[in-house]
Amino acid sequence: MFKMFVTLFRGGVAEAGEAIADRNALLILDQQLRDATAAFDRAKKALAVAIAQDQQETVRLDATKARIAGLELRVGAALDAGDELLAHEGAEAIAALEADRDAAATAQALFAAEILRLRRHVAQAQTRIAELDRGRRLARASEAVRDMRRGRVEGARPHEATLAEAEQTLRRLRERQTQAEAADLALEELDGAATASITEKLAARGYGPRLKPTAEDVLARLRSKPAKTA
Repeated sequence: MFKMFVTLFRGGVAEAGEAIADRNALLILDQQLRDATAAFDRAKKALAVAIAQDQQETVRLDATKARIAGLELRVGAALDAGDELLAHEGAEAIAALEADRDAAATAQALFAAEILRLRRHVAQAQTRIAELDRGRRLARASEAVRDMRRGRVEGARPHEATLAEAEQTLRRLRERQTQAEAADLALEELDGAATASITEKLAARGYGPRLKPTAEDVLARLRSKPAKTA
């Protein structure tokens, strides 16, 4: 029984840990990407140091080869002159330099192979980090859209407005604006009607020009026209 309770407790802890990881997946991914980027930067710096050291070894190896070539000329000249003792001393120096040259060449070959391997590793890591960063940005955008739509799916938080509520507010605002515009138009029409009414009264009393022709105006215009001949 005790073992069963322990197993149940461990299962609950594991499930709670998975739930926490799911809820904070983006935060975890951000930190993991930062850690991977930091490791990548360290690897790049180490590779740069290795390349610089390899270049220095190449310079030293070339200098050794040049010294060997110079000593060989001098030892040859000593042999031609019959100076066996000095020629032997020069040959010993050449042998030591050649041993150093061969060891340096072997080390440089191994170093170059390791640098090539590190270059491939850094290039692969850079590609993977770029893919992770793109995926992280897409995941964050998807999460933002899901949060925006959450009001239609899961129910919004008490302090958050949903998209549907914003649309409803916009509809109410437009209705109020339409009503206000209609009221302003009706008021303008009423004001215009009142102005027209007083204008008509003044014109009927003969104050100012008439607003519309009367029968007397038509008869006067017809009488003023010259008579047509048959």
